[in-house]
Amino acid sequence: MVDQVKNVAIDVPELLNRRFGLIVIGDEILSGRRQDKHMNTLIELLNERGLSLSWVRYVADNPDQITATLVDGFASGDVVFSTGGIGATPDDHTRQCAALALGTTLELHPTARELIAGRIQSMAEGDPIKADLNTPENQHRFKMGEFPIGSEIIPNPYNQIPGFRIKELHFVPGFPVMAAPMMAWCLDTHYKNLFHQENWAEQSFIVPKGIESVLTPLMERIESAYPGVKVFSLPSVGDPAKEGVYAERHIELGIKGNADLLNSAWIALRSGTEALGYEIHDISAA
Repeated sequence: MVDQVKNVAIDVPELLNRRFGLIVIGDEILSGRRQDKHMNTLIELLNERGLSLSWVRYVADNPDQITATLVDGFASGDVVFSTGGIGATPDDHTRQCAALALGTTLELHPTARELIAGRIQSMAEGDPIKADLNTPENQHRFKMGEFPIGSEIIPNPYNQIPGFRIKELHFVPGFPVMAAPMMAWCLDTHYKNLFHQENWAEQSFIVPKGIESVLTPLMERIESAYPGVKVFSLPSVGDPAKEGVYAERHIELGIKGNADLLNSAWIALRSGTEALGYEIHDISAA
């Protein structure tokens, strides 16, 4: 195990400069037994709110790896969502690792205790034995409410077993049906002031038989001449099952950034590509 990390320095940037990250924890993702659905879900949730995902990390159910990853997450100052590993089975390490990464300990959150107790009662369906909170089984269930000291609750509308947030890291279950509404709640509750701060836009076109090494100098000139605009290149070997320019080797070339900055850069990118002898096919017409 890694040594306990104490007094983690956390340099939190101004909210308007925040990046968003995602940590997906679970051997089942890395082995291929399960396919990750959290990344696409978070991308959609962020895009709906005028935000974007900056990075993703996949981590095994290994306490050393989880703790090291969370140390980085806490120190980054980014808004981070972590999925998986917050249950109470032997392979669930996230809660303990979060406490270790912060140099603190776990404690049973009082609100989490109430929510878990309510869940136990509802599942008991009137059976006094199942409803007895003092049974070993039910006492073990309360471990799901043990969070690092100072944590806040993240409501779980699916089964009432909460997640938690602390220092801009948000911990939700590995089940997408639970994680999605919990991530949406976090965004809407804590980061609404970041929504739609920038008039973000993206435009692109297809360059049949394009060669990246030929186009790179043009891309560099565009980014240098138009600060705030990013140029991207998505090469493809083609797909014979598709029609037109998509069937053969091509590049999708485009720009993204504040919509107010894109017009001149867009014209320059198109004319520069044509000056190199390439044809241009607009996405809608390709």
